[in-house]
Amino acid sequence: PVLRLLEAQLQDQRREHEEEMEALKNQVDLMQEELEKQQQAFLQTLPLSPEVQVEFGLQREITRLTNENLDLKELLEKLEKNEKKLKKQLKIYMKKVQDFEASPTTVPVERRPHERNMQVAVQRKEKDFQGMLEYYKEDEPLLIRNLIT
Repeated sequence: PVLRLLEAQLQDQRREHEEEMEALKNQVDLMQEELEKQQQAFLQTLPLSPEVQVEFGLQREITRLTNENLDLKELLEKLEKNEKKLKKQLKIYMKKVQDFEASPTTVPVERRPHERNMQVAVQRKEKDFQGMLEYYKEDEPLLIRNLIT
């Protein structure tokens, strides 16, 4: 059993090594292709005057930067879209939290029918409470109407 285990591990390592070698070969091939392209571009610019060589180099750099800029714009649009989505989710969660916080503290209207017809009265007990008023959410329109009149 130990020998079989070691053989299996050796085969796994050999397979991983072969996969690694294949990936490295592909990477080398891509680099060779890029090198050949650069050599072709260099050979094309070699017989040209220095001004044309500079212009050709600038043209390649402009093309590269334009492509990079387009990629960055695409990324920015994607991030802005994600930001809008997250803001919408945040608003929804904030609303849920507010509803959750408001629901246990408010007493349903059915439980307090005798308070429904009462006027809102503010009692001054201490000066520490200036401007503070406790009321039920359902009484807000009545409170505003009374404050205005």
